[in-house]
Amino acid sequence: MKKVLIITYYWIPSGGAGVQRWVKFTKYLRDFGWEPIIYTPENPEFPSIDTSFEKDIHADIQVIKTPIWEPYTIYRNLTGKKNQPLNAGFISENKKQGWKDKLSIWIRGNFLIPDPRRFWIKPSVRFLSTYLTQNQVDAIITTGPPHSMHLIGLGLKKNFPTLPWIADFRDPWTNIDFYKDLNLSWVSDKIHHRLENKIIQCADSIVVVSNGMKDEYELMKPKHIQVITNGYDDSDVLKVSVELDKKFSISHIGTLNAARNPKIVWKVLSDICAENADFKADLQIQLVGKVDFSVMEDIKNRGLTGNLLKIDYLSHSEAIAKQQSSQILMLLINNSGNAKGILTGKFYEYLAAKRPILAVGPTDGDAASVLNQTGAGKMVDFEDEKATKEAILDYYTRFKAGSLKVESTSVERFSRRSLTAELANLLNTL
Repeated sequence: MKKVLIITYYWIPSGGAGVQRWVKFTKYLRDFGWEPIIYTPENPEFPSIDTSFEKDIHADIQVIKTPIWEPYTIYRNLTGKKNQPLNAGFISENKKQGWKDKLSIWIRGNFLIPDPRRFWIKPSVRFLSTYLTQNQVDAIITTGPPHSMHLIGLGLKKNFPTLPWIADFRDPWTNIDFYKDLNLSWVSDKIHHRLENKIIQCADSIVVVSNGMKDEYELMKPKHIQVITNGYDDSDVLKVSVELDKKFSISHIGTLNAARNPKIVWKVLSDICAENADFKADLQIQLVGKVDFSVMEDIKNRGLTGNLLKIDYLSHSEAIAKQQSSQILMLLINNSGNAKGILTGKFYEYLAAKRPILAVGPTDGDAASVLNQTGAGKMVDFEDEKATKEAILDYYTRFKAGSLKVESTSVERFSRRSLTAELANLLNTL
């Protein structure tokens, strides 16, 4: 088989969205003639642990690990968060940010460029340069964030210019929703953009997860760019019949940061509860995963705390079961400048769950387009109170009648196996 070296920060036993994409690609790559070799840190900082992905990886897959130094001990000592797991995506669960948090973010944005994993770049380039000299590899893939992984790829490209290199962007770099929260100086902002442009132009191919991201990165003139979305794994979807929640459950699975806070949904739910006692008795808001302090405050202020079921974390397999048992799945797009191009990883598992989706985001964005094509749910705009209320009441009426379901179509193209075939084809082309 041809061999591909995959450089990723997130790997088993990491939980969360960052690990899933490349665990699933690795699972199926051999079926298409490519032997994956994983390079990952020996001692990384994971926001959560999930061992359920171990079943996806063959025992004889080669996983190479080297130590990484990260400045998180300094961060914890500064902020008083000793022994606490670090949250991704600027989540603040317990309180508003204090000056120590703000100082830490400023240091992170202006001195730890592109991210706190930067100290692994040079040691990894040295180690992998020796490895590649001694071992036959036919292609390299780096996946970010963290975007330090791409700088490892850039260093290897300089040393091995004929070796094909794919840079996979699961999220944007300078156009990600929290980029503005880094409080960058103009010099730091310029460095971030310069590095991003260099990666885009030097890689043999850029892979992105949505058409919106493709449009964005095409402006930087990459050699080649291709969309390979996230997806769902058939083997994860429960084949047995799952009993639906008795309550009118509206569930969000995954990290819920301030940029995704659906203020319009909380207002509409509060208004309907005030108008309809039966609706209030039936309603159950289910939030599974890390939730920002601001979201919890809005729910409280709208008088919905009594309708809230908060679950800190579920394993991936448990999360799949929760998706399939929910009456409605809530998909939330970041209210940010790049909103039209956002397609979250869990979206495709929502599609596979075959439960109605209530999505909040741009009605002319990539997620809305997929919803319209598959008939899997409804997209309402961030500020459209009328459409939000109509959608929720329509779902509730069907729930009371025992007919709340969807017949999603054309979702098979988002299966992890089909998407791995696209990746293998790109590797073969390069």
